Amino acid sequence: QVQLVESGGDLVQAGGSLRLSCAASGSIFRINVMGWYRQAPGKQRELVADITNGGSTNYGDSVKGRYTISLDNAKNTVYLQMNSLKPEDTAVYYCNGDLDVSYSGSWLGLDYWGQGTQVTVSS
Repeated sequence: QVQLVESGGDLVQAGGSLRLSCAASGSIFRINVMGWYRQAPGKQRELVADITNGGSTNYGDSVKGRYTISLDNAKNTVYLQMNSLKPEDTAVYYCNGDLDVSYSGSWLGLDYWGQGTQVTVSS
């Protein structure tokens, strides 16, 4: 069974920094893409950033220049370094993985979500 477990969410003052981690565990054959999404109260879930197993990155417009995503393939762990945090960054942050997982001697491409971690930025 594959699981994504996030950590690192916290309460921080505006201008501060946080680092989120998401560890994928289980019968993972290959990571294709891992990413971070966020959802604020009353808003739709939005892409924050994602990264391919080759290191190509993509960022949402609101976080460009402030956030950095990285992937440790050996540890199956994706990180999100968040700097210059703003109150509008307050949300539940979800880890997402597009993974090839082992299944009956072969593999399947499946999409997984973590349980979410709360980030609150005070003004």
